[in-house]
Amino acid sequence: MTIGDMAGFGTLLGIWAHPDDEVHLSAGLMASARDAGQRVVCVTATLGEHGTSDPGQWPPARLAEVRAAELSASLAVIGVSEHHQLGLPDGGCADQPFDAVVDKLAAIIDEVRPDTIVTFGPDGFTGHSDHQTVSHWATEARSRTAPAARLLYATTTAEQIDAWQHVYDRLNVFLADGLPLRIPSSTVDVQLRLGEDLADRKLAALRAQASQTADLIAMLGEDTMRRWCCSTESFIDAESAATNATWGTWRPPGNP
Repeated sequence: MTIGDMAGFGTLLGIWAHPDDEVHLSAGLMASARDAGQRVVCVTATLGEHGTSDPGQWPPARLAEVRAAELSASLAVIGVSEHHQLGLPDGGCADQPFDAVVDKLAAIIDEVRPDTIVTFGPDGFTGHSDHQTVSHWATEARSRTAPAARLLYATTTAEQIDAWQHVYDRLNVFLADGLPLRIPSSTVDVQLRLGEDLADRKLAALRAQASQTADLIAMLGEDTMRRWCCSTESFIDAESAATNATWGTWRPPGNP
């Protein structure tokens, strides 16, 4: 897919759990849409205030403030200025009243009137409970408010996993049984190949969220980070048979 193909996506709405989810999984798609003159709106459920291995140095209130600023800077790199923050607790999405949150998302969808909605699949991409819950909310809100809008789930392909298994093994990013998904590239509904300039912008957007990415980039190196995270983005339509996967059992990072 090229930037010239973006018109068919129309107004794009991304619905995600934590700051940096949107960039890791869809920065190329969002930047391409903005470059084509289309409206892009991002929703983030939480501020990721528990996203640290050092809560002594980064207590939740402080980290939330930092991550909010990082997210704004990161979105600016890819040209996105419209952002909604739901203000929900990091790690606690599954405990929120389902219908109340869906109503909030439905109101945003009603205002934005997206042609395309992008979010996690039911697996949550990594299996994180917040990711899975946001997928459920977004899917239901779209069903209630804009059933004609295209709903895309970010996914992993078999080719991607095979090429980067050595990185995934080091990071332990998949937190549920049955993951990562290994969707054949031939059955992916949208696969965006990021050119050099777009990959550089995505890397810059990732670097803007330094509380989450600085150590990762230092460990892997910029070249590996660019080729691993910034070369391809893959999505499947919600109605695709390829999404018929179990959610698995989530476990907190670091647990066996």
